[in-house]
Amino acid sequence: MSESTTTPPDVAAPDGADPARPWYWALLGVAVVVLLAAVTRFLESAVPAAAEGTGFAGVAKAVEYPVYAILLGLAANAVLSALGIRRRLAGGFRTEFFIKTGLVLLGSTVLFDVIIKAAGPAILQAILLVSAVFLFTWWLGGRFGLDDRLRALLASSVSICGVSAAIAAAGAVQARKEQLAYTASLVILFALPSIFLLPWLVEIIGLNAAQAGAWIGGNIDTTAAVAASGAIVGEGALQIASIVKSTQNILMGVAAVLLTAYFTFRVAPAGGATVGIGTWARTLWDRFPKFVLGFLAASIIATLWVSAMGEAGAAGLDTAKALRDWFLIAAFTSIGLEFSVNSLKEVGWRPIGVFALATLFNLVVGLILASLLFRGFSV
Repeated sequence: MSESTTTPPDVAAPDGADPARPWYWALLGVAVVVLLAAVTRFLESAVPAAAEGTGFAGVAKAVEYPVYAILLGLAANAVLSALGIRRRLAGGFRTEFFIKTGLVLLGSTVLFDVIIKAAGPAILQAILLVSAVFLFTWWLGGRFGLDDRLRALLASSVSICGVSAAIAAAGAVQARKEQLAYTASLVILFALPSIFLLPWLVEIIGLNAAQAGAWIGGNIDTTAAVAASGAIVGEGALQIASIVKSTQNILMGVAAVLLTAYFTFRVAPAGGATVGIGTWARTLWDRFPKFVLGFLAASIIATLWVSAMGEAGAAGLDTAKALRDWFLIAAFTSIGLEFSVNSLKEVGWRPIGVFALATLFNLVVGLILASLLFRGFSV
């Protein structure tokens, strides 16, 4: 009996929806994403509760939803592929839609008036640190021979604010889903040990509360991990760490605009040719990720709303925050569902090396800036 040459649909079929499939398969795909998102939400609260009072309590509280969402998505990917139905359901794995909607809603949680709260030192540190670390990581990624889009994701995540910045960068440079999943995994992998490492180093070096908070907020790449690490040092350090991290978050929109312009005119110009001066504005607008404008608009509206309504207005943003989390969870479960390991085999260990060296550079530069800018700063 001869070996069949028929290719299994879930092995070689391209990602995305099959137009020949009935619409209800896409609807079932959405149902799978929603179910996995609900399980992610459950684990996000159940795991810390179960770890309470144990040595893993700090780590459990710092693990954010991208970890659970991607792992569940990968597990479901394997199961559905084994059953031969993953491609049929792929029309419901709307990663791009979920990411862009979640990012627009994310804007409602990044208030522009944080600049007033942060004052000069936090703003100056954010600008100097983000610029230095981004450029270093971009240069280092080039030396390691990484793809420009992966370089952009790594540089944005290390320098600005981890997973959220990677998502914004991915939309700006049209990165592959596998590259975003890879970057998000590295962010979590490096953030968790930093929760305990930085407070320990703070005590050894002898930083004051403000310097410690500025160093922690400028280096750890996830908001939950920043809060956990800052709380270990103390309330004052936690406050400064949160302000510094929030100040860096504002730079996501700026980075997205600059990356879009760079990739439009230098890395991947339309048609593979240099864009003429007469068409540069139109080209930039056509390729600009419009969700960034939604992000900025949501931030402005939220800032005006809170300014006008006070504490009641801040409470009213809880719905937007909850929706943001649901859409981003759906995005990461979809990434796991669409993940293809073959597309990352060629990358190997190099992104890990770049990320590790960039993190070390971030620690050193961040320590210097925090020590200088927050010397004598009281909280």
